Amino acid sequence: MEWRLAAAVPRWAVRFYLRHWKPIVGLSLVGSVQRLAVVGWGDAVPSGVAAASEVVVVVARVLLVVVVWRLAMRGITVAWPRIQEFVTAHWRSLVYQGLGLSVAFLVFDLGAEQGVSALLPEAWRQGYLAALLFVKNPTVIAFTVVWWIGMVRQACGTATPAASGRGPA
Repeated sequence: MEWRLAAAVPRWAVRFYLRHWKPIVGLSLVGSVQRLAVVGWGDAVPSGVAAASEVVVVVARVLLVVVVWRLAMRGITVAWPRIQEFVTAHWRSLVYQGLGLSVAFLVFDLGAEQGVSALLPEAWRQGYLAALLFVKNPTVIAFTVVWWIGMVRQACGTATPAASGRGPA
């Protein structure tokens, strides 16, 4: 039961991401382009421009959270007692999801970003990292936002990421 409950959220997140990919990818591309420019051509980007672009990325990520939240939580009441009840009853499900997110972190951050980078010749590392970050923003990072919001949605007692995985959004 708990495993199926835990697996329902990433399944819902995939469907949600695919259904709403335009705003998710669109907002994520702000970070992608910024990382490509700043990491790929770091020496050529003035420090003031790099710092200002970081602020723009933070704003885009906050907007991503707001947009995903509004789309995913339409018609759902967030009630703290209900969330506490879910956490108490289904803490194992949350542990499984935490493990899933941890595995994703190990693969995409430690493995792809740090591990592969360490295997590359020094001359290729900056370009590899710039390209990887370009790809990670609209995929791994954005999907993680959707997954986290799906966890909140499930804890609010919705039918959407329940064990059946059915429902709107």
